Amino acid sequence: MNIKITGSGSYIPTETVTNFDFLKHTFLNDDGTPFPLANEVIAEKFHDITGIRERRYVSDDLSTSDIGFLAAQKAIEDAQIDPETLDYIIFAHNFGDVKKGAIQTDLLPSLATRVKHHLRIKNPKCVAYDMLFGCPGWVEGVIQASAFIKAGMAKKCLVIGAESLSRVVDIHDRDSMIYSDGAGATIIEATDEEGGILANETATYTYDEAYYLFFGNSFNKSNDPDIRYIKMHGRKIYEFALSNVPKAMKECLDKSGIDISQVKKILIHQANEKMDEAIVHRFYKLYHQSVPEGIMPMSIQSLGNSSVATIPTLYDMITKGKMENQTLEKGDVILFASVGSGMNINAIVYKM
Repeated sequence: MNIKITGSGSYIPTETVTNFDFLKHTFLNDDGTPFPLANEVIAEKFHDITGIRERRYVSDDLSTSDIGFLAAQKAIEDAQIDPETLDYIIFAHNFGDVKKGAIQTDLLPSLATRVKHHLRIKNPKCVAYDMLFGCPGWVEGVIQASAFIKAGMAKKCLVIGAESLSRVVDIHDRDSMIYSDGAGATIIEATDEEGGILANETATYTYDEAYYLFFGNSFNKSNDPDIRYIKMHGRKIYEFALSNVPKAMKECLDKSGIDISQVKKILIHQANEKMDEAIVHRFYKLYHQSVPEGIMPMSIQSLGNSSVATIPTLYDMITKGKMENQTLEKGDVILFASVGSGMNINAIVYKM
C-alpha cells in the first residue's frame, strides 16, 4: 500500500492588489514615528527582496472557510470520489474566519466542520478538525493524513490549506505587503500505485524562536490597542530558515533513500523569493552540488504569501498546466518544504 495525492484543487482570489496600491499608505516604524523613505522607494526595495509584484485578496463576501470549501470541491471532482467516503477533513489555517471590517476571529464551529457542512456530507464517521501549525500547516496535514492511513484509521482524507491574511494585517506596517489570500486542497488516499509519500520530517523550535511571528498592536498608536495584527521579526525568521530548513530537507531526502539527482521539483513555501532561493542553494550545497535550473517553481511574484495555501495552490497550478514552463509527470520526485510560525519546519519527499 502506498499513499498518494489523487486529486487537487485551488481557489485564487479575484481581487488583485499591486505594489502600486500601497503608495497611498502611511507606513510607520514600530514606535509610531513616520518611516523615513518615500513609498515609491519602499515598494521598489520590497520587490527586490521578496520578488512580489502583486498579490490576491478575497472579495468582501468571502471568508477563509468559503474559499477552502471552493478548493475542496475542485479536489474532490479531480479525484473523482464520493465525499461521503472521506474519513478525515483536515483544514490548515491560522486565523479562522475574519469578516471584512471585523475585529474578532470566528472559530466556532471549526472551519473543517463548516467545509463538511457545505459539502453536505452526512457520514458522521468523517472526522473534521482544524490544524493550527503556521505556514507549514498544509504539509503537516498531509503528514497526519498519511499517518492515519498507515495506522488503518483511514483510507481517504481531504487536506485543505486556506488563509485570508488580508483581514489581519496592519496597513501601517511594511510587512503587510507580503501577505495574501488563497486556498488549496488535496485528496490523500491509500493506493496500490507505485510512489506516493516516501518520507517526512517535522520539527518545532520554541526555546528562543516561539515569538518570531506573533499578534501585536498596530504601528499607528492612535488605533485601538485591543485590536491585534500579524507581526514578525523578519531578520530573525530569515536567519532561522536559512540555518534550519536546508538541514530538515536533507534529513527527509536521506530518509527516503532517493538520490538528490532524482529530485524533479522543490515546492517550497512561498514566503520570500530571496529567502527561498537561499534555502534551496544551501540545501544543494549540503550535497556539494549546484542548484539545477528550474528546480524551484515560484508563484509568489503574482500571488504573494498566502501562508498554508502557497504549496497546495502551487502544486495544483503545476499539475493543471497553469504555470509556464513547469510540468510534473508520473514518476517525478517532489520535495515539499515549509517553515513558519511556531517556529515549525517540515518536509515531504513525494513520488508522483
